[in-house]
Amino acid sequence: MFWLVIILIVFIFQAATILVLEFRNPSKAVAWLFILFCVPLVGFVVYYFVAQDYNKRKKVRKAGSRIFREIRETIWKQAHIVEDASHMPDNRFKHQQRLFNLLSHLSESPITGCNHSKVLTNGEEAFAAMLREMEKAKHHLHVEFYIFRDDVIGTRFQDVMIRKAKEGVKVRFICDGLGSHKMSWSFIRKLKDAGVEFHFFLPPMIATIDRRVNYRNHRKIVVVDGQVGFVGGINVGDDYLGQYPNIGFWRDTHVQIEGDAVYFLQNTFLNDWKLASGEQISEPQLTELFPPHICSGEERIQILASGPDQEWDAIQEMCFGAISVACNRIYITSPYFIPDPALYEALKTAAVSGVDVKIIIPYQSDSRLVHLASLSYVEELLRAGVEFYQYRKGFVHAKVMIVDELLATVGTANMDMRSFFCNFELTAVLFESSSMNRLIEDFERDLQECSKIDLEVFQGRSRGQKGAEILSRMLSPLL
Repeated sequence: MFWLVIILIVFIFQAATILVLEFRNPSKAVAWLFILFCVPLVGFVVYYFVAQDYNKRKKVRKAGSRIFREIRETIWKQAHIVEDASHMPDNRFKHQQRLFNLLSHLSESPITGCNHSKVLTNGEEAFAAMLREMEKAKHHLHVEFYIFRDDVIGTRFQDVMIRKAKEGVKVRFICDGLGSHKMSWSFIRKLKDAGVEFHFFLPPMIATIDRRVNYRNHRKIVVVDGQVGFVGGINVGDDYLGQYPNIGFWRDTHVQIEGDAVYFLQNTFLNDWKLASGEQISEPQLTELFPPHICSGEERIQILASGPDQEWDAIQEMCFGAISVACNRIYITSPYFIPDPALYEALKTAAVSGVDVKIIIPYQSDSRLVHLASLSYVEELLRAGVEFYQYRKGFVHAKVMIVDELLATVGTANMDMRSFFCNFELTAVLFESSSMNRLIEDFERDLQECSKIDLEVFQGRSRGQKGAEILSRMLSPLL
């Protein structure tokens, strides 16, 4: 009896600790309590090392914020910043002052007005563009990916980085410690021996000891001489070229940007570089890292970063704000669809209000658990009028959202809670009609490769399937 009382007290202590620390996020608290109930002691140990720690979040944000304070004045002097909704294209924001104000105050990355963008569909087009621009580097080359494989396409990137480093170009290269853990040390050594400066972002062992294993850097950035930048869903690996038979065709989207928005891609990279390497960028370097731009276009573009190094969950708030004001159309493509309660209600409300809401998700996924969690949201949203489509040509990994003629987004963030609240993410918000039209064309083309989910057929899935979806949804805040 004595030992039963002790065990009960320990269990209550563990549960109370989770409830106190996770009071801001009830769904996450429920997920961790479920794990604690299944494996009481082990669950609490895992929670201690893996769960988000708000004190650590403040520590990470403080460590990464100083760079921006040092370069803010430089950027604000050189960039063409859009400060009024009347300066947006075609007066589309004339009656959306609230949305414009939201976008303008989400983070210290404002809407810039001197840009040119090019949408890159799939790995073949994106890799060709990135490698072509990397070859032009004269002063510096900054490369950052969540996953970087030492396969055929990875070796091509390696060759360019080595060649540029030998030419005297400053090459800085970051990979996420967990996402790129399979990269061989011989591959890394070859880069370092050639003069490439390389760092893992939070290697798993260090992140576990420091209780930051839950903070994964999911960003994909390439910046060439501070003039040209890339961001989107594509990592570096042969699978993104459809070379993995078990996955097949890989559908993805990236964007190439020239102009003032590159300043904010650069700033995000330098924040990540400081966190990964500890190197502080000195003031004399700012002129070369943030060179004046020759205005090559008039596109409005905003770069939104979110993650533990940011004060606001900017990408989630942008998505919620845009979805909330939609009048005609909301198109979303996401490989992992696990919306938080706010976005879930916003999508449901939009569909009930008559907005055309279409969402493309994979038919086959690279994560069974995440796929089941995604399906758990489908039936309820189908009832509200949301249309779901499953991509069947291969695996869809693009992260795209299009709202009316107001804006479109291409970035690294999935429509899920991990991307919104845990990962380091980056999204380009595009306002130009040509970019949006290209993304709409791609979306409509993708629909032809999809099967539409029928509510009556979907309701007929087995009890076992429904049970697995319920369990996965309960755990979804942690996925």
